[in-house]
Amino acid sequence: MPLDTRFKRLTFLSGCVSWVLLLVNVLLLARQGFEGETNAAAPYLNNLLSVIFILSVFLYHRTNVPVQRSAEFTAPLWSLFAKGGLGAYVCVLLYVAYPDLNQRWFTSPYLLDIFYQVLFGLLVYFLGKGFYTWRQLILYHKTKDIQSQWKWFEILVFLSLLVPLFNVEYMNHIFLILDLALLLAYCLYLSVHQRWVAFLTLDKKWGCILLLTAIMASGTLFANFLFRYADSPDLVVDYTDNPFILLTLAFVLLYALASLLVALFSLPTSRVFEQKNADLLSFQRLSHIIQQGQSEEEVYNMLFESAIKASGADAAWLEINDETHLDTSQVTGNPVDAQVQALVKEMLMRAQELDRSAAETVFLNGDLHLDPVFKSLNSPYLSLLVVPLFSTKRRYGYLYLLLEVEQGFDPDTVSVVQSFANQTVLTIENLRLMQESLQNERYKEELKIATLVQDRLNPKTFPADTWFDISTYSQAAKEVGGDFYDYLQLSKSRIAIIIGDVSGKGISAAFHMAQMKGIFHGLMQQDLLPDEFMVQANSALSRCLERTSFITSALYIIDYEMQGVSFARAGHCHTLYYNSMMEDTFYFQTEGLGLGIIRDPSYAKRIHRLHYDYNPNDVMVIYTDGIVEARNTRQDEYGEERLKYMLSQTYHLEAEDIKSAIINDVNDFSSDILHDDQTLLVIKFKQRQPNK
Repeated sequence: MPLDTRFKRLTFLSGCVSWVLLLVNVLLLARQGFEGETNAAAPYLNNLLSVIFILSVFLYHRTNVPVQRSAEFTAPLWSLFAKGGLGAYVCVLLYVAYPDLNQRWFTSPYLLDIFYQVLFGLLVYFLGKGFYTWRQLILYHKTKDIQSQWKWFEILVFLSLLVPLFNVEYMNHIFLILDLALLLAYCLYLSVHQRWVAFLTLDKKWGCILLLTAIMASGTLFANFLFRYADSPDLVVDYTDNPFILLTLAFVLLYALASLLVALFSLPTSRVFEQKNADLLSFQRLSHIIQQGQSEEEVYNMLFESAIKASGADAAWLEINDETHLDTSQVTGNPVDAQVQALVKEMLMRAQELDRSAAETVFLNGDLHLDPVFKSLNSPYLSLLVVPLFSTKRRYGYLYLLLEVEQGFDPDTVSVVQSFANQTVLTIENLRLMQESLQNERYKEELKIATLVQDRLNPKTFPADTWFDISTYSQAAKEVGGDFYDYLQLSKSRIAIIIGDVSGKGISAAFHMAQMKGIFHGLMQQDLLPDEFMVQANSALSRCLERTSFITSALYIIDYEMQGVSFARAGHCHTLYYNSMMEDTFYFQTEGLGLGIIRDPSYAKRIHRLHYDYNPNDVMVIYTDGIVEARNTRQDEYGEERLKYMLSQTYHLEAEDIKSAIINDVNDFSSDILHDDQTLLVIKFKQRQPNK
């Protein structure tokens, strides 16, 4: 029988026996009180039995409540309510029935004590379940600091059991009161750890709100009954004198209340959502950079840095062709111990010997401290993640990541790191294929054809209009690029303008560019709003875009009659704008995720539409990242601030002159060296025209 199972059974048995003995002792105390007898040892025995019962229940739940590994949070909340919270409603029934039972049936002086002991047993079970359910949620996506904070909190709370054990009246000691006040503050501090709420979908959020409300109601009922009878002269034992009960009850209620507020109003989770969005945008940018890698060395470096950043690894190394290619010393200055590396490789080999298919799958071990050999090294690392860099044709090596917390790699982190590894392998193979293909004359001819097709797909001129001027520029970094722009006249007074950037370069990028332009012309026949278009375009691309590709885009609908612009961005560069009324140059900081990164209905939450009323002589500049990421010989980027400055100096010019000034400045900065495709559209609005 496993050790954990034996421990669960032992604590369960200990809890049952101690509660029965506690009930017997309370009844003996009650009898002595009625008969006028005294036994000095009985109260001490009662305190000892209550402490044993509390410890048994809490240790049982500590072993029984699992680590939260998935984003399914309704199950633990339902388990807490169904297995612990319903006890409060049992107490309600007993409370309602108590007068009739006491007067008509039993007329027993012991009935109140029996009822109070049943209440105490159900309350302790509820608190134990709630205490470790909250631990389960607090430690979701844990860090070493959060794990340490919980560890000390748990120790300090359990130390409060010494108060009833030594029969100390804590209300008579000021230092004990202060200690309890500090622990209550600690409870409040831990209640702000609500990262798990950020991962709830809308449907599950409402389910969690209902369960949290029911759990709070259960805790409130328990507290009401606990204090209602506390001062009764007929009651032998009063458990409100136990600080452990009060502390855990306060913590369970505080965390439930904080979770309810967060779920309802998303109070402290805005930072989590912003961080998630930043991580997704970072993933998009890093994937883009990986696809632009000029050499295998650059791609491996980007993989290593991105994996450490995404996982928060405390130590790592990258092994290519059985040789260490990179290690943590190049990032933090602290290399991984050679013995640790050797033992980790040995563990991986043992796993592969047991299962040959394991050689091409992720190897995860979140309990390194349970391995006696690894433990003997006195290594601080407790979690290991090994990601293979394999393709169907070649084995490149392994990426090793270590953390100093147990079960530190959650499924989301593993998925992100594995995506980086897959992208790296794909990029390396594409680089090698490209090098081979460039030597083939037929491929060069295909590139020429693709270049011609792409050149014809981008409109050279926009319809002449008396409402605004527009000037465009587009230049591919290689024979074929992934930048595109287009327009569609929706009505006499409305025009849609789209700009975008397909990940990668070459024929594949040109092909996806053509697909995107086709989707644009097809969907906009329905006269969609910009955000509606992005959602439908994402759905359409999900069926034809490779899993490793994505498209950034921005769609603008200019309404001449209303003098307004509605737009939405899907991970594309922020729109630069000059407002002639305020004489201010600024970027629209709108949210949006690239097309093809998330391929399910939740993508709609990642797109937001913005409307802006323009003034005569306002200027709008839209562009691809090849403009702001142009690099000079020192590898400095041109940047958004320099682009903003150029517009602030040239806004009074015509659109064509503004475009020429910006392109000339970019070329001067980068010495005419093109690292990425560059596309720029400058729109300058004119005076409102009279109706004709």
